[in-house]
Amino acid sequence: MGSLDPAYLDSIRLSPDQVSVLRSLGSYQGMFRSFEDQDPEMLEELRKLAKIESIGSSNRLEGIIVEHGRLEEIALSPSVPVGRSESEVAGYRDALDLIHGSFGKIAPDTASIRELHEIVYSYTPVKGGAWKTSENYIIERVGDRTHIRFRPVKAKDTPEAMENLIREFEIVSSMGYDPLLTVPLFMLDLLCIHPFSDGNGRVARLVTLLLLYREGYHVGRYISLERVVEQTKERYYRSLQLSSQGWHDREHDTMPWLSYFWMVLLKAYKEIEERANRMLKGKGSKTIAVRRAVMSLPEPFSLSEVKEECPGVSHDMVRHVLKLLKQEGSIFATSRGRGARWRRYITDTDDSTQSH
Repeated sequence: MGSLDPAYLDSIRLSPDQVSVLRSLGSYQGMFRSFEDQDPEMLEELRKLAKIESIGSSNRLEGIIVEHGRLEEIALSPSVPVGRSESEVAGYRDALDLIHGSFGKIAPDTASIRELHEIVYSYTPVKGGAWKTSENYIIERVGDRTHIRFRPVKAKDTPEAMENLIREFEIVSSMGYDPLLTVPLFMLDLLCIHPFSDGNGRVARLVTLLLLYREGYHVGRYISLERVVEQTKERYYRSLQLSSQGWHDREHDTMPWLSYFWMVLLKAYKEIEERANRMLKGKGSKTIAVRRAVMSLPEPFSLSEVKEECPGVSHDMVRHVLKLLKQEGSIFATSRGRGARWRRYITDTDDSTQSH
């Protein structure tokens, strides 16, 4: 292995273009923190769409296909799966839900990785959560012919290899290495170990989301990284192939994989910026309607009274705009709780208007 060896990390030299990409990712990450304070309705819609896309794309990459209507139904509800494909989709949904809901409490260790694998297969006859007991090879098919493209770690060496991977990741994380280096390299080594008989790609993508979330990179909650991978799958497989050559002898070149991983993140950040801007334009009229109601209602007024003045605007949206107006110093609460009442601050403009 050696991808997470500090000596190897210290030897990595980035091109000007790669440095520029990392700077862009840093800028987008800063932007993203303010993005999460935006319209709650918009964020919820993005989360739902990303969840559906993530479940569908990650499974399609492994040849598991479910009709879109059923995919959406399974993704967004506890719908009972029918058949093997739906069962694997439902398992991925549950594993994704666990990460989204508890990523801060899930330690990136062998027990958690095995648990995610067990959840992925929880609706199938397959018993998940166990390391492979026989050799598995990564096969490439060209026409009618097949050949072994990569030989993962042997089954008997897998438990030790996984323990080493976790230990190496813990060491470099404690040393403060950039997660934009350590997380993709963890994924690369996990895929090269190929610790399970099946489901390695899906588990690797789930674990990568977990690590990104724990490091503060939450873009995958709103834009499906799995979908971006599916859309660029030829480059995905090509970069893995290039960066796995010489991996067993620690002579591999991680740059093709790192460049690909950063491209996926950058594409996701750009897409969320574009999608948010489009959605915010559509929501702008709702924000204006709430503001107008707040400025015209007799004082003191309640959230429910504002809602009555704004048909079609949800309680969450009204609450969000009230919060923004409070932060701006335009209104203040005179009471707390469900029946809270609000008043407007008197400004110089208000005084001058009243004097005429």
